[in-house]
Amino acid sequence: MARHKKPSGGLTKWFREGWVDISRKRKGGGFMPCGRKSARNSKRGYPKCVPASKAARMTKSQIRSAVRRKRAAGNPGGKPRNVATFAKRGRKRRTKRRSR
Repeated sequence: MARHKKPSGGLTKWFREGWVDISRKRKGGGFMPCGRKSARNSKRGYPKCVPASKAARMTKSQIRSAVRRKRAAGNPGGKPRNVATFAKRGRKRRTKRRSR
């Protein structure tokens, strides 16, 4: 009989990453687990979930930016919209030098 290996990537890996909601900070440090019971009667805004390892590396301003962009994207048609965790930097515009 052939033995089957347990899958190591894909959805199995995704579940083991420990996803947290970066918009809900815990008092003792860290973040609340991802998800919420009910969206209809919830006073909380839409959650922004990332793996715990990524959340630990993010600065306060990066977290604020990600949560703001996620909530601004809305929930069109009742479907969650994916928003990049890190905003893409815009190129600096070159100013034209005046010729004398």
